[in-house]
Amino acid sequence: MLERLNQALEYVESRLDQEVDVGEMARVAATSEYHLRRMFSALAGLPLSEYVRRRRLTVAGADVLAGRVPLLEIAVRYGYGSGEAFARAFRAMHGVGPGEARRTGAALVSQPRLTFRLTVEGSSSMRYRVVDRPKFRVVGLKARVPLVHAGPNQAIIDFVRGIDRGLREELEKLSDQEPQGTVAVCDDLDPSRAEGTELDYYHGVITSAPAPPGTTVLPVPAGTWAVFTTSGPAPRAIQELWRDVFTEWFPSNPYRSRPGPEILRTRMSPDGAEADAELWLPVERDEG
Repeated sequence: MLERLNQALEYVESRLDQEVDVGEMARVAATSEYHLRRMFSALAGLPLSEYVRRRRLTVAGADVLAGRVPLLEIAVRYGYGSGEAFARAFRAMHGVGPGEARRTGAALVSQPRLTFRLTVEGSSSMRYRVVDRPKFRVVGLKARVPLVHAGPNQAIIDFVRGIDRGLREELEKLSDQEPQGTVAVCDDLDPSRAEGTELDYYHGVITSAPAPPGTTVLPVPAGTWAVFTTSGPAPRAIQELWRDVFTEWFPSNPYRSRPGPEILRTRMSPDGAEADAELWLPVERDEG
């Protein structure tokens, strides 16, 4: 998988002065566009669209400093409809406008080309299973929250704290399917998965029982799920599980992610220091 991702990155480099077709990138990588975006953001730490933008502005910066081509021609070459739009994007990345950069020979910011490599440590085995599930329902409370890549998500913390304790206990009693107990469900994420983009967050249970008044139902179609489990210090063990799934498991197994809700069931130790977690991700066979 990583070799194919690197071939897709070569495609990006060949088209920095043209439109980058993410669908074509996915074909080069022999996977789906959805999974390509997921894998890239997990491995690179930034969305694919942001990487392409930064690589374009890096190469454009070299052309600006070279001084041989008019600035408007450079703007058009790299996909900007006007000199003003190019100047705004250039300044946002480099901290200086293209005209000033050319006049003064200012130092510019560079986005290096990425190459993905898999480092196998062999220190532990990832516990997982693959499950085919019929359709099911998530029943619970829903909020629209921003995506936070690292650290606590205060919007989620505040939302869960605001749920009536009696309703939380009532919901937990309705749980009658895997994963058992209260779950955190993320759905309708922006394809870029950029920091600050919004998602639907559900605090609820998987159940066939009628939904209590005031709750929301999320129908989930039948499909295949990869289920990962971990135990360890909270929240580090859970954060490392997410990282390892995309940096180690997907590149080593014949599956790719598919659109659908992502489900996390967490059980904390009495002192809150340790966690047992079960992560359910929607997947499909990667026929590439």
